Amino acid sequence: MRVLVVEDARALAAVLVEGLSDQGMAVDVAYDGLEAAAKLDLNAYDVVVLDRDLPGIHGDTLCRMIAERHDRVMVLMLTAAGSPGDRVTGLTLGADDYLAKPFHFPELVLRIRSLARRQPSARPRALRAAGIELDPLRRTATRDGGPLDLSVKEFALLEALLRASPAFLSSEDLLEQVWDEHTNPFTNTVTVTVGRLRRKLGDPPVITTTPGVGYRIADPPGDGAPPAR
Repeated sequence: MRVLVVEDARALAAVLVEGLSDQGMAVDVAYDGLEAAAKLDLNAYDVVVLDRDLPGIHGDTLCRMIAERHDRVMVLMLTAAGSPGDRVTGLTLGADDYLAKPFHFPELVLRIRSLARRQPSARPRALRAAGIELDPLRRTATRDGGPLDLSVKEFALLEALLRASPAFLSSEDLLEQVWDEHTNPFTNTVTVTVGRLRRKLGDPPVITTTPGVGYRIADPPGDGAPPAR
């Protein structure tokens, strides 16, 4: 899941980025409305966490702009303006959810995940392929009914591969979806994390690698699919 945090209070933005990243989300940040608009034109996000009182482009204006986009992204307004009237105004502008500051961080995480599931293009909650079942909301993953003990990044990587299955995802795709815009594009972190995930998934292997193309989840040999490498 890729999230854009739009917050001009840099200390709070840093807390949000760190906390959401720890939950396995790929998080970018913008400190004003102009920067946010530029990033929305460059990147595909699942959810925007949006402050209202922003410099550059006001959060209300930015929310209207997002609501009018063809590639609809879900908006959670996170603002100190927390009266019932403020909430109604925010939702009328096109926000999909509204959370007042101060807030309880676990509630913010649940609301973001709920919004991601409500996207028009979102798939069913449970993701299944090659004997693997993953539930993004409950943060559970199994293979052939047995639980998988995955790190945050391994879980996010598996989720991305399952969402794309049977298509391939390149290393660049995975860096964008699982990490964030600041990750070194020449890093070997994707290769290392895929290797750890393969070991935890066990045999027979189900992550196929095609040089120059990328990675995908494939049925193991004997199920009518080419062997994974």
